[in-house]
Amino acid sequence: MTGTTAKTDTRVLILAPGDNVAIAKSDIASGTTLTVMGQAVTLKTRVEVGHKFAFKKVAKGEKLVKYGAPIGVATQNIAPGDYMHIEGHEFFKEAH
Repeated sequence: MTGTTAKTDTRVLILAPGDNVAIAKSDIASGTTLTVMGQAVTLKTRVEVGHKFAFKKVAKGEKLVKYGAPIGVATQNIAPGDYMHIEGHEFFKEAH
């Protein structure tokens, strides 16, 4: 397989090549290790269906990308497995 489905767990949705944020297709428990784009990623917290998590390292100041477009800028270093829902989390600020 190629593109966004290559070696990716069926519980995860990657919308476009170049994304660094994935979407949970179901509720996924904290500590679960998933394969995302061929890489093992362990979730640091529970991720609810429809919510996002980083599957690549993102340095402070870098763009968070979903659906091939920037959705925000990292306000601190983000590790694979970090939860990326904006409410109550200060990992990123929305793109304007």
